Amino acid sequence: MKKNSFFNSLVFKLLLGIIIGIFVGSFCNESVIIVIDSIKRVIGDLIGYIVPLIILGFITPAIVSLKESAGKILGVTLAICYVSSVGAALMSFLAGRAIIPKLNIVSQVGAGNMIPESIFKLSIDPIMPVMTALITSVLFGIAVIMTNSTTWENLLMELNKIVLSIVNNVVIKILPFYIATTFAVLAYEGAVLSELPVFLKIILIVIVGHFIWMTLMYSIAGAVSKTNPKEVFRHYVPAYLTAVGTMSSAATLPVALRCARKSKTLDPKIRDFAIPLCSNTHLCGSVLTEVFFVMTVSQILKGKLPETSNIIIFIFLLGIFAIAAPGVPGGTVVASLGLITSVLGFNDTGTALMLSIFALQDSFGTACNVTTDGAIALMVTGIFKKVPGRGNNPEAQAVK
Repeated sequence: MKKNSFFNSLVFKLLLGIIIGIFVGSFCNESVIIVIDSIKRVIGDLIGYIVPLIILGFITPAIVSLKESAGKILGVTLAICYVSSVGAALMSFLAGRAIIPKLNIVSQVGAGNMIPESIFKLSIDPIMPVMTALITSVLFGIAVIMTNSTTWENLLMELNKIVLSIVNNVVIKILPFYIATTFAVLAYEGAVLSELPVFLKIILIVIVGHFIWMTLMYSIAGAVSKTNPKEVFRHYVPAYLTAVGTMSSAATLPVALRCARKSKTLDPKIRDFAIPLCSNTHLCGSVLTEVFFVMTVSQILKGKLPETSNIIIFIFLLGIFAIAAPGVPGGTVVASLGLITSVLGFNDTGTALMLSIFALQDSFGTACNVTTDGAIALMVTGIFKKVPGRGNNPEAQAVK
């Protein structure tokens, strides 16, 4: 039990990193901040190096694994997952355009003390650009399926395990130090920290957004299946609370399945197929959060919201990246670091702020993801007319 306590959680470590960073940065002198800034840059470069590996290690195996699933039902389920994630992101974008300008965020660009030139520099370049990694992942995944190469399939699955180990044992472990050094630099500069109350406001706003999206998805599911969606979501309270505690869709999966099995309106075969699939491919709450956060951070650091064309591209690509996001706290934003830097042009400070505030609320985003999976299972049940008592469809019998 001690291992799962709050004091051993990533949230606590990030909070501690923020507090220590602010304290050190507020009182340190120029010599100390040079060292801290150098450490921050090295860690930032290391995380940037790992980003293409995350893309190769998660998206390619995810594509290859799809061939093991069931035809039309697989395609429909994945399409709904993608549309749900993109729809949630677009709703977040529209809400951000309406709300963020009213938060009276004053850009801190150019304010405060200047960080002296670092005396130590270590450049760690990624093995390939982010978009190159994405295209490579898609092409390799399709090629492995078309050639039916079991050797490469096994290699990719092993690569997935290796990269997940890197994420768990490197990225997640150094994340609190990266956050601490970033906030130390911000505190020394005397800028941005005045906007911390804004972060608390937007966390509350996105949690409200989660419940709005869950309500919308279950309403659509009820209409598609012609059943009362309450018969599904009323059983999901234990799964929601478990997700809040674990911050992991994978860790919550056994509880989510147990909750879904209590519903009388979900077809058992579709349910046992869709819920595990959605736990890895449906991240509506996480992408909703990330879009609102990148808009807020852009307002703070650049004094303006991202260009509409850039944020739209970001949203549609984020829906793809989210499908293969690693099952760790903050996995969605970790997988999309390349998009944040290449499409939106965020620097190290912007990336660190995103990692910080996203991870602090990630439990609620995960809970939204998990709970809304039940709505997708109900939609698929209704589409293939497998609602118990309403007749059968041979297509659904293909699900194993």
